[in-house]
Amino acid sequence: MDAFALLKADHEKVAGMLETIDNTTERALKGRGELFARLKVELDLHARIEEEIFYPALEENEETREIALEAYEEHRLVKQLLGELEAEPKDSEEWTAKFTVLKENIEHHVEEEEGEMFKKTRQAFTAEEMQALGERLQEGKQQSRALGAR
Repeated sequence: MDAFALLKADHEKVAGMLETIDNTTERALKGRGELFARLKVELDLHARIEEEIFYPALEENEETREIALEAYEEHRLVKQLLGELEAEPKDSEEWTAKFTVLKENIEHHVEEEEGEMFKKTRQAFTAEEMQALGERLQEGKQQSRALGAR
C-alpha cells in the first residue's frame, strides 16, 4: 500500500470521528465518552506509526527534515490535549471547548501533512520508496492493533 493512501485513509476516518463527537452535546455523556475513547485509540495508533516509521524516514532527508520535526511537536500538543480531555468530565462546557481546540489542531496538522509534507515527500522519495514505507506503516499498524488486543 502506498504510504500516502494509508495516511489519508486514517485522516478521513479520524475526521469522521471528530465530526461525530463535535455534533454531540454535554447531555450525551455516555456516547461522547465512548466516541472519544475510540478516537483516542485511533489517534494513538496513527501517531505511533507516524512517529516510529514515517517521520524518522523524513528526518533522514534534508528536504523533509524540518517538516517532520514540526509534525512531532504538533503530535505532542495533540497528545497533551487528549490526556486533558480524557481526565475531564465529558459533560462540561470546558470539555467541549477543549475538544474544539483539539479538533482544530488535528485539522491543521492534517492539512499541513497532506499538503506541504506530502508534496515535499513526493519530491524527495521515489515511488518504490513510498510503497515500501507504506508497507512498513501497514505492518506497524497491524502489529500495534495485535498488541492492543491483548
